Amino acid sequence: MLAIFKKEINQFFSSVTGYVAIILFLLANGLLLFVFPETSLLDTGYANLDPLFNLAPLIYLLLIPAITMRSFADEFKTGTMELLSTKPLTGWQIVLGKFWASMLIVAISLLPTLVYYFAVRYLSVDAQQIDNGSIIGSYIGLLMLGATFTATGIWSSSLTNNAMISLLISLFTCFILYNGFDALSKIPAFTGSADYYLQMAGIKFHYTSISRGVIDSRDMIYFISIIGLMLYLTKLSLHRKLWQNG
Repeated sequence: MLAIFKKEINQFFSSVTGYVAIILFLLANGLLLFVFPETSLLDTGYANLDPLFNLAPLIYLLLIPAITMRSFADEFKTGTMELLSTKPLTGWQIVLGKFWASMLIVAISLLPTLVYYFAVRYLSVDAQQIDNGSIIGSYIGLLMLGATFTATGIWSSSLTNNAMISLLISLFTCFILYNGFDALSKIPAFTGSADYYLQMAGIKFHYTSISRGVIDSRDMIYFISIIGLMLYLTKLSLHRKLWQNG
């Protein structure tokens, strides 16, 4: 697994694409948080990072599929997947190696946003008014969200040898998981009956819950379950493709 992990990291940072993806994520956050008036922290009048945690999931919705779209698609396209299958590696080692490599990249993209936290502390009249519990919870929520999107992106990449098709499948699936169920719950036919359960089926409900600063085991179990399911589906997809090609 470690060999796959190192290979993915080296491959990502050996091209300009990796750096551009992270820079664009930070640039988009910086513009939205400090330049554009409608979302600027400087115009809210409150010492919090709510705009960051409201906008970051939408940016991750575009960034993470771009990070993961080549995970398996390029392996199938170049024929190196068959070579990997002959190595002393299990299916889980291959899947987890790629997953943790992509997660490290997601974490690296998130780490510089801590600068925004210190900027808010510096600009606030009273640093003690900052809700640190909520901020910590939001960062944990973003990591779990990133892990879910990453697992989904890797699964999407295992379905095809075309990176662009992988990107589109990942975008659509991540959007449905994050916002689809919440939007569905607002249909009048479900109001007052199934709307709450529909919201609970989506990522947005659990991400918002963690962002309040209370780490509920039910939210963590939800994220871990979705991540586990996507990784399991990835392993099944790889097994099916290798069996067909074999």
